[in-house]
Amino acid sequence: MQPALPAQLFDAATMQRLVHVAEVDPDLVLTDYTTAPGRAALAEAEVLFTCWGAPTVDATTLAIAPKLRAIIHAAGTVKALIGPECWQRGIVVSSGADANAVPVAEYALSMILLAGKRVFAAADAYRRTAARPPKPVGIPLAGNYRRTVGIVGASRVGRRLLDLLAPFDLDLLVADPFLDEVGAAALGAGLVGLDELCARAEILSLHAPNIPATRHMIGAAQLAALPDGATVINTARGGILDHDALLAECRTGRLAAILDVTDPEPLPADSAFYTLPNVLLTPHVAGAQGVEIRRLGTWALEELERYARDEPFAHEVRAAELEYTA
Repeated sequence: MQPALPAQLFDAATMQRLVHVAEVDPDLVLTDYTTAPGRAALAEAEVLFTCWGAPTVDATTLAIAPKLRAIIHAAGTVKALIGPECWQRGIVVSSGADANAVPVAEYALSMILLAGKRVFAAADAYRRTAARPPKPVGIPLAGNYRRTVGIVGASRVGRRLLDLLAPFDLDLLVADPFLDEVGAAALGAGLVGLDELCARAEILSLHAPNIPATRHMIGAAQLAALPDGATVINTARGGILDHDALLAECRTGRLAAILDVTDPEPLPADSAFYTLPNVLLTPHVAGAQGVEIRRLGTWALEELERYARDEPFAHEVRAAELEYTA
């Protein structure tokens, strides 16, 4: 992992738990497995503990890690981390995607409520008002009572977000080809197709995986179907949203957008998205940041403790899942 990450993942108490459950050198942080320290460590390693910045575990890595049996990844997707040779050798893999879903869902929740309240439009009007202090700005149709929120993808984040949205007086819809009506009802949402979701959603929040089948799944037709004044929120991956089509809609003022991820990422310096008052851009901060990284460390430690007790991982990743997950 990146050298600075252990201090962010573990406080003193969790580090003490780590050294209690495993033989580990807390000062050894690898960014290259083929260095002399890396080779020496992997020659004896049974579990590989990884996070952002870890190199791929491929055939070369496995050749110098004959005792490796498990990989615990204290972050989200493992697609760039796990080579096919790992699955072939039967190495068990655990991912912190569930733990990382928590702050993403919290970010999406906050943006949904602010968008429904029309806070960003009100703040822009407030900023441009000549009188100081201005009178309260009236925003037509502001508020969240019985507003329709559409969730694209009952993923880890999508499901957690639906749970967070449950206490509010919102009408919740979800579109996901792997979900049935019973499952949607258990999540507190109505199951509809993507086209119907876009036609009804006043706030559209994207939580689908970035795979070939979802490339530009929200395109010109889907955006055109959204009601006037709708807001598009993307905390998933930029590639699932057609940015040219979105820019065209936002330039007219018909739609608003909140983009924590973009395609490309970051956007070019001359992108018109930076200049539009109805677009909020944030630099991929919805996932674990700052103190939230400690959650990933705690999660990973709990998985290691399960492994030490000869229990199965609670968050095991299986090769067959990678085709349709992030």
